[in-house]
Amino acid sequence: MCSADCLVLLSDVDGLYESDPAVDAGAQLIGVVQEIGPELEAIAGSSSTEYGTGGMITKLAAARICMPAGCATVIANGHRERPLTAIEDGAPCTWFIPSTTPQIARKRWIAGTLKPRGALVIDAGARRSLAGGRSLLPVGVTGVEGQFERGDAVFVRGPDGRDLGRGLVAYSSEEVRKIRGRRSEETARILGYSVRDEVIHRDNLVLDDQTR
Repeated sequence: MCSADCLVLLSDVDGLYESDPAVDAGAQLIGVVQEIGPELEAIAGSSSTEYGTGGMITKLAAARICMPAGCATVIANGHRERPLTAIEDGAPCTWFIPSTTPQIARKRWIAGTLKPRGALVIDAGARRSLAGGRSLLPVGVTGVEGQFERGDAVFVRGPDGRDLGRGLVAYSSEEVRKIRGRRSEETARILGYSVRDEVIHRDNLVLDDQTR
């Protein structure tokens, strides 16, 4: 949710092995994992020792959550001196490589998971600005539909009523109704406070053509 780039999990072993290194002296370290499948889960959960039942299998579960979110995961030995520096210097470890970036994953989450609570209607100038990669400012909003709170997802609609995308709003529907069509610097005077200049920041906005 914080769009992290990397999760570091420190263990008492160097990473994920093909078998339990506590009972198999010849166990081989798996250096890179591109996908977590049943075979890998079987390796992590096949042991009756801590390696399988509580340690490695839970780390694998964490990596499974992070990878689709664009967050790399590394399992490394935490008993080394300066373990993070050791990872940077190439110490043995296991890297789980995501197939996307945190930014793209966040956009997919906004576009495909969250249920919009309302809609903002914008003018032609704002539509051009959004197409150019800019944020949605109050001055470009001409209408507010529904009831929503700060942080909720809403539809963004053009002057013709067509849905252009979705985004997370920085203001509630009541607040946007008060500041719509006004310049950002007027927000503090109208509301008595200002959360931010944008109604929807570009990082929290997904246009329909970005999801295709």
